[in-house]
Amino acid sequence: MAAAGFTQHTISIVHVHRVLLGARRRAIDVERLLARAGISPALLASPLSRVSQDQYARLLAGLRRGLRDELWGLCPTPLPLGSFTQGCRLMLGGRTLGAALALGLRHYRLLLRDLVPRLTVHDGAAHLSVAPRVPVDLALAYAQRTFIFFAHGLASWLVARRLPLLGLEYPAVVAAEFPDAGEVLRAPVRGTPGGAGWYMDGRWLELPVVQTEDSLGEFLRHAPANLLVRYRESSSTTERIRRILRGHLAGELPSLADIGRELAMTPQTLRRRLREEGQGYRGIKEGLRRDAAIEYLARPELTLPEIAERLGFSESSTFQRAFKQWTGVAPGEYRQARITRA
Repeated sequence: MAAAGFTQHTISIVHVHRVLLGARRRAIDVERLLARAGISPALLASPLSRVSQDQYARLLAGLRRGLRDELWGLCPTPLPLGSFTQGCRLMLGGRTLGAALALGLRHYRLLLRDLVPRLTVHDGAAHLSVAPRVPVDLALAYAQRTFIFFAHGLASWLVARRLPLLGLEYPAVVAAEFPDAGEVLRAPVRGTPGGAGWYMDGRWLELPVVQTEDSLGEFLRHAPANLLVRYRESSSTTERIRRILRGHLAGELPSLADIGRELAMTPQTLRRRLREEGQGYRGIKEGLRRDAAIEYLARPELTLPEIAERLGFSESSTFQRAFKQWTGVAPGEYRQARITRA
């Protein structure tokens, strides 16, 4: 069996709710922002619903423009436009990852009025942390979470490899809201009274910075939204299974034993590895079908029966029921916002 194509992971509607906190606080027209991003307001009423990476990126771009703030109004004091680009350019001046991170964090300490980012090394572990200067609410906690995700993605880009983490820290007020965080960055999560951060082996700080001004332009065209998902662990058992299943969506999906033969693992070993990653085979199949459905619904040339067929459903009505179970909304309602925007 060979994998065909690639289906991007979708993003929980919880992230949309949280990133909109600043806009709501500043009385920005949220419905207009959602419409421009192609996100139906009906999705916000369903805790199961999800959006595509493209939709989320468009929402971030709209918030950035509308609020003139690179942290989208989540902090009491705006982060000036251009901060991220300037920080990236400064970091390219570091010979090693440790030197680059020191340059970048010093840059942000001068600009951030409500958060203090730092990098420390103790007992061989490097700790990147973001401490609050003001009381932590949901908006500020989400800003901290976003900052450490961006920091990890940017650090991984600088050295052109995914940096493995030893642990994550979130403010307790948001830690329970994002149970997928540990899955995305493959690290245990611990709640804190107010700070956020991550740990990694300090030896990674000695890696050379390999990016240049030439590669920075392409990186910035997709940043910072791509940093939320770019460095998901692609070699995990879950991701390997998703890639195999992608080539079989239109027909009968392979059994766990079939997948095991493809990956040269016994079913027992496969189940154990999935348990270690907090996954189950049925959940992976359903998640992939859901994400592929959202991908296809963004293509207006595909009818609902055609999408159902591509996902292996014998009838369009069966697909529509399944989609509503996955997301809480009907596929037609989900698609309407995308078509209206187009």
